[in-house]
Amino acid sequence: MNEVKVLFFANLRDVTGKDMVDISLGNNASIADLKLELVKKIPELETYLPTILIAVNHEYAIEDDQIPDGAEVALFPPVSGGADESFPTYLAITMDEIELNELVKIITIPTTGAVGMFTGLVREITTRGEKRKTRYLEYEAYKTMGERKLKQVADEIRERWPHIEGIAIVQRIGRLYPGTITVTIACSASHRDTGVFEASRYGIDRLKEIVPVWKKEVGEKDEVWIEGKYFPTQGSDQ
Repeated sequence: MNEVKVLFFANLRDVTGKDMVDISLGNNASIADLKLELVKKIPELETYLPTILIAVNHEYAIEDDQIPDGAEVALFPPVSGGADESFPTYLAITMDEIELNELVKIITIPTTGAVGMFTGLVREITTRGEKRKTRYLEYEAYKTMGERKLKQVADEIRERWPHIEGIAIVQRIGRLYPGTITVTIACSASHRDTGVFEASRYGIDRLKEIVPVWKKEVGEKDEVWIEGKYFPTQGSDQ
């Protein structure tokens, strides 16, 4: 038998009332087989399975992928190596306050003349769509996988913009109130026209696609998990 540990995050943890369950599978079991066993064990999951993401040992997986014996499998809603070692890279998922000036120092080297940065904040009033007020956000991450995916984002940036010198990507988790910095992507280079703006924009967009971070928005009347739209496919850049 194949014994695997299944972890639940965000709204799936709320639905199941559990952080983790152990599941016994047959040899050479696939993701599809796992879903069948999960529904037997936790029927409440059935309506969520078509729209969740699954990771096996910190890598995204699809229906036909086989699950190794003893694997760690994570279920969550859509989210929310290769670098030159001579250039600084700082990656973190943290509960600590994000210090922008410190990040700039970290990614500055003697040839640096420009830093492009994206910084996200907790918004108190949302006017896009139905107007609403946010009391606070609860950010959660699958940290071990998230740290690997942050490195993937940094590596992709360096591949696309070879003149980038330093990269800092920091995602904050925990309870965050309006006006608080939630995430920062910063890229440095010798000159402003070598990709620092484009790289920072790519970094935040890619982070929101593949890094397993979610947020629960707590308003004046209700609270809701905010889900993304990205789903990995066979042969996609996962």
